[in-house]
Amino acid sequence: MRGATGGVNLLALRSHNTALVLDLLRTAGPEGISRLELAERTGLTPQAVSKITARLREDGLAAEAGRRASTGGKPRTVLRLVPEAGHAVGVHLDRDELRAVLADLDGTVVARRRVPLDLGAGAEAVLARVAAVVEALRAGDGTSPRARPLLGVGVALPGPLDHERGVLHRVTGFPEWDGFPLRDALAERLGTVPVVVDKDTNAVALGLAVGGEGGSFAYLHLGTGLGAGLVIGGSVHRGPRTGAGEFGHQVVQLDGPPCGCGDRGCVEALCLAAVARGEAAEAARVLGTGAANLVGLLDIDRVLLGGRTVEAAPEPFVHGVRAVLDARARRTGDAPVPVRLASGDGRGVAEGAAHLVLAPVFGRGDG
Repeated sequence: MRGATGGVNLLALRSHNTALVLDLLRTAGPEGISRLELAERTGLTPQAVSKITARLREDGLAAEAGRRASTGGKPRTVLRLVPEAGHAVGVHLDRDELRAVLADLDGTVVARRRVPLDLGAGAEAVLARVAAVVEALRAGDGTSPRARPLLGVGVALPGPLDHERGVLHRVTGFPEWDGFPLRDALAERLGTVPVVVDKDTNAVALGLAVGGEGGSFAYLHLGTGLGAGLVIGGSVHRGPRTGAGEFGHQVVQLDGPPCGCGDRGCVEALCLAAVARGEAAEAARVLGTGAANLVGLLDIDRVLLGGRTVEAAPEPFVHGVRAVLDARARRTGDAPVPVRLASGDGRGVAEGAAHLVLAPVFGRGDG
């Protein structure tokens, strides 16, 4: 399963049965799991499990974690995942900066980079900056005799875009990116490394879901723009054209102020204008109005807030959005929908972008 660059072959790992085994090895943690347990939990035959685990051990992805007493016969050998056997780079392209992480197979971040970026500087400049950061993360601190094995690079940035083809559409404020094939252009720049492209909000939503955030929820991201990542029934909802989650461009004030999208009175325009005036409470009220529309439309379990603007002053945003949703619940007679900060400490987009690569390896089809 070794690729041309000495890393692990991502396509080989994506076989369904291998993904099932890898996911159980991952969730078992350092204590490991026996082949018999793997067979019982996957429904595969012991022979199939033995073949899969033999390949995983040969590629360095699995290793023995000791022996466990059995109910009869000799003790069972247990296996564990080797997290450092593969890595993914997650890249967050914001309008004014680039954040990137290197994550191992467990999703644990082992290195970070943050550099300034001008998304309007043109494709060549942006691609060069991304490629330089990816190579720096891959090379590590220079003490390793060779580069870390890389499964792929996940790139997350403001939408709209086509997740399936990795093609950008008219990013708000940057119309020059419309139609640009970011995935293929970056993959060509990086050589044999696979690339996945998605919206920043979807990346965070995926990271939250993989990290254990269950049920159906909306992640609202307020930074240089405003968008939503939607998880319905445990899976990221993108829509057939990756159009779901364009939350910031719902019109809430007819004939309101112009928005960068070309419409007027959008939640994003009103919210960012309030932020620019230093009126966090008003920005939160506008954000809550949009969130209430979303709750009424999708009947979601909870609303999670994130993005650098929210993280800079979390209390007024959590309080303000919650107040609007609580008022809606009193009118409708429904139970209030919980509102809280999303986990991630401001680095959720880059980490989520890494999961765009890692999730399919473990059988998560919404990666």
